[in-house]
Amino acid sequence: MVKFARCAVVFSLIALLPVASALAATNSHKNSSKRHAAHGKTHVAAHKKIIIHTASGKLVKRTVMVHGKRKVITERVALVREVPDRPSMGDTAGLKNTQDPLDLKSNVAYVVDQDSSKVLFEKNSEVSLPIASITKLMTSLVVVEAHQDMDEQIEVTNDDIDKEKNTSSRLKIGARLSRSDMLHIALMSSENRAASALGRNYPGGLPAFVTAMNTKAKQLGMSDTHYVDSSGLSSQNRASARDLVKLVNAAYQHPVIRQYSTDSKYVVAPGGKNLEYGTSNKLVINPAWEIGLQKTGYIAEAGRCLVMQAIIEGRNIVMVFLDSKGKYSRLADADRMKKWLETIKPHV
Repeated sequence: MVKFARCAVVFSLIALLPVASALAATNSHKNSSKRHAAHGKTHVAAHKKIIIHTASGKLVKRTVMVHGKRKVITERVALVREVPDRPSMGDTAGLKNTQDPLDLKSNVAYVVDQDSSKVLFEKNSEVSLPIASITKLMTSLVVVEAHQDMDEQIEVTNDDIDKEKNTSSRLKIGARLSRSDMLHIALMSSENRAASALGRNYPGGLPAFVTAMNTKAKQLGMSDTHYVDSSGLSSQNRASARDLVKLVNAAYQHPVIRQYSTDSKYVVAPGGKNLEYGTSNKLVINPAWEIGLQKTGYIAEAGRCLVMQAIIEGRNIVMVFLDSKGKYSRLADADRMKKWLETIKPHV
């Protein structure tokens, strides 16, 4: 019986060996994991990576070691493509081949001293091109100089729906705002339905308003300019950079246009519900800039556009950038121009 008991003990110990080994391996793995974690490592070690490109992205196959075993992991990584701007009318006219010392991304640039009218920088400034929402600067000028009641409530109607580019708007059909509020968000945030409503609510309607826009352009000596709407959505709204400096100078004479165009935020309440609008030009909130008036614009035919009046090194400067490529390139061009003007100040 004693011998049998001893044998049973031996067999029991033998049977427990795999369990003990497993426990030892587990403890060893845990200790190893702790040591790896202490050194910022992981117990999953990658050994091989294979990348397979597909139309919708790329498949990344990784061979890794998990708990001592090889495992293949497949991950899909979407391709991020930057959609390039469509060729603008400036591109098709060959303006993109024009070089300049600052390597600007805008096909057109024109910078003048507002007080002396001295030209400080010029690039394709005489070419008449689509100007997109820069049009709204003339819209504001006509509204302000018509001395219409700024407190009058104006309603957004189906006639204000964009049938040219099918853009959307936060102003719903039936929304009502004062003429002042419509002008504010049209200038500051480039609200298209607001600009359309302003034109429609002019004596004689939109046709009379467009006539007034073109008459004012002629009065200002803007010989390369033509307007067909109050929003700038049509590519037939055209002007040269030289003409736009004249427009900026005329609009700058009105404090309300200066204020509305350079506000960073504004809240309106069409139908009693608050809507907060923001500026379309982030340079307005940049402390390095002192901007007195500004307007941005974009449609595919015009590229990215920007006009500004700013104080640089104590001088009143008017800048025009048309047909820029890339969402932020017009702002980068303005920054580059500002630095250049600060550098050459003693010589101009």
